[in-house]
Amino acid sequence: MKGGKKPSKPSEHRRFGRIEPTTYGRFNTRIRRALITGIAGSGGSYLADYIAEEHPEVEIHGLSRWRSTTQNLAKTRGRVVLHECDLLDFGSILSALKAARPDAVFHLAAHANVRTSFITPAAVLNNNILGTSNLLEALRLSGMDPVVQLCSTSEVYGQVGPEDVPITEDCPLRPVSPYAVSKTAQDLLGWAYFKSYGMRIIRTRMFTYLNPRRIDLFATSFARQIALIEAGRQKVLLHGNLDSVRTFIDVRDAVRAYWAAAQRCEPGEVYNIGGNTTMKVGKCLKLLKGMARVPIPSRPDPRLMRPADVTLQIPCVDKFRRATGWKPERSFEESLRDLLEHWRREAAAMPPEAGR
Repeated sequence: MKGGKKPSKPSEHRRFGRIEPTTYGRFNTRIRRALITGIAGSGGSYLADYIAEEHPEVEIHGLSRWRSTTQNLAKTRGRVVLHECDLLDFGSILSALKAARPDAVFHLAAHANVRTSFITPAAVLNNNILGTSNLLEALRLSGMDPVVQLCSTSEVYGQVGPEDVPITEDCPLRPVSPYAVSKTAQDLLGWAYFKSYGMRIIRTRMFTYLNPRRIDLFATSFARQIALIEAGRQKVLLHGNLDSVRTFIDVRDAVRAYWAAAQRCEPGEVYNIGGNTTMKVGKCLKLLKGMARVPIPSRPDPRLMRPADVTLQIPCVDKFRRATGWKPERSFEESLRDLLEHWRREAAAMPPEAGR
């Protein structure tokens, strides 16, 4: 070690980067108790990690169903108060709100697999739309006035043309999957409850993120399969459409953005959130293959093709950056390396019979 400096920690252990409650615009929300719906899921658990690490003064509450796994909450065990709640059960929502009494609600809970939403559309629509309606109505009737960060998706924009990019918040909503339709309905419910009842609802539309805990995302699937092939547990990597253009963000930067939105954004408004690296899905796969320790054969799998896909996802995030001062901290290359290393560790820990 030169000059007595300590070696830097691996990037996967680097701190998220604290978002301070500074005065951007007219809003500066102080949060003492945060409630996360879908806290045991891939996005909600990373948000819990962020709050626990960067805002230790904040009480973290989460809604969880009896069948939810808590594996993703290993890092925050002892810091999170879990409330048994199903968003399709109105009474359980009221009970959880009464117990948590949040200053901020981060609504991440959803059935979020786009491809399978074509197979089980009614289940996705029912869960995502009615669950959101129940949550907002319970908040209204409770008399509480938390800021509500309603986490939507760029899927609501659907098929856009070259004339629409970069996509601004004013771009027409043209959802092409049942999942996207459900998220569009969530988005509009947030607007309706803001206009009708003055509830402090902020809507965000997140573009593609790299998230090791969510296997259905294409980049995570690629990394997982590469790790399995390296470990001798799989022969060929299977993929869907490689021609879709996406703009990528690290999930750890994404949850920092969610926190910044709750603190600094204007209720009633909608904000795009996304990274600054844009490429085709096929190039993402090529880069991951380039990091592999063995040759990675691959082929398309018809089962992974969507009936309709979103093929041009390039966001304009100027509005969000003006409101919050937020910007991504992690490079795309760092995020890809972390993603692959995560799944190498997972593959190494799997029992011998595991894999595809």
